[in-house]
Amino acid sequence: MLLIYTHKISNRLSYVMKHIFTRILGIEVIFTTKVEDFIKHSGPKITYTKQPLQNEFFIRSNDLLFEQGINDIEIRMGEWDGVPCFFESGERSSIPFDIFSASFYLLSRYEEYLPHVKDDLGRFPPKSSIAFQFGFLKRPVVDLWAQKLLQILRLRFPEIAVQGKKYKLTPIVNVTTSHCYALKGPARTIAGFFLDLFRFKLARVAKRTAVLVNPKKDPYDNFGTLIETHKKYSLKAMFFFQFADYSEHDKNVSIHRNKFRCLIKSVADYSVVSLSASMASSQDLGILKEEKKRLSDLINRPVDYSRMRYNRVVVPNTYRNLIEAEFTDDFTMGYTHIVGFRAGTCTPFQFYDINLEVQQPIKIHPFVVCDYAFNKYKKAGEIFNEMDLIYKEIKNVNGDFNVIFSNELLGGTHRISWLKLYKDFLNRYYV
Repeated sequence: MLLIYTHKISNRLSYVMKHIFTRILGIEVIFTTKVEDFIKHSGPKITYTKQPLQNEFFIRSNDLLFEQGINDIEIRMGEWDGVPCFFESGERSSIPFDIFSASFYLLSRYEEYLPHVKDDLGRFPPKSSIAFQFGFLKRPVVDLWAQKLLQILRLRFPEIAVQGKKYKLTPIVNVTTSHCYALKGPARTIAGFFLDLFRFKLARVAKRTAVLVNPKKDPYDNFGTLIETHKKYSLKAMFFFQFADYSEHDKNVSIHRNKFRCLIKSVADYSVVSLSASMASSQDLGILKEEKKRLSDLINRPVDYSRMRYNRVVVPNTYRNLIEAEFTDDFTMGYTHIVGFRAGTCTPFQFYDINLEVQQPIKIHPFVVCDYAFNKYKKAGEIFNEMDLIYKEIKNVNGDFNVIFSNELLGGTHRISWLKLYKDFLNRYYV
């Protein structure tokens, strides 16, 4: 048990301290604002305030955890033994940076509340993040800071009890288009046929014709192969199905087609099945609730996990809607076309709503890679060179390696065989 003395126990402070100590390091913490309680405590203890009391383990606090709302904060980057860091804490502090304020800044997505220009899908651009601008997007700095803090604490308190977490790989298959040609209905099939013909895409015309004769040959229908691969590794992978009405951005198979419904139910027999929420549902809470209910009714079990279309997260609105729709976990925190740790961590964390100044009851599972980020590469070896670096970063801190694979790439015709790459990925990183 670690005692933390501070001049004020704010919601922000409690939130980030529990994430660093309890979730990442496995150390139980308690707080006090009473000097006498701190002095008489015989176990491990630290002070987090502006001035030390005596000669204790002292971390000088930035003001961020004691403020409310959003302010324009100037970020000045430094380095802590090779790890980028910010919010310098001064010479008297036992560590050179206030990693708690820095962690809160990243975990809360503080910068996404600040004015910024969104992309054409209404998303926060990765190049607007401080992690991209200062070159640490591919490092789980929050977890690295926590590990460095633990090393120093153990020198001062060798008896400190730690219950560390373990490395975990979670492949996530995102199914927004379950079939390329099959099950699309007469109108969409005929329109697609003539559109390919008009554009002289004769290879697609041939494939479309073959699928019409034998629907099992649809290139996107690799679910049986994926399930058998997961069985080989005794791995319970996750499938997120879009189960939405047809719209401009949401063009999956009709939710009323029996073969599509049977497919989802069969996958749910072997894997975790949850909702890939449509673009329409991101702007309409009623649609979000309806999609969740439809999928839950189909698989006859609760649907607690969510992913948003195009990885579109708008804080805090997206998470407020997910909470209102009674989702418990979300797997959307990451960037589609750039590899990296959007929230600076590879450890699941609770969402903190800065506008309300409260920790919300939804857990965020950040992903570090979406396969579309590698779509520009010509060889699988180039992809694994970058994957290896990310894997080492995550394995070093015993984090969660969450990777998004889209059904379209796994079944599409590309320079790289994504289905083979997926199998090699599991063989390489599932340990």
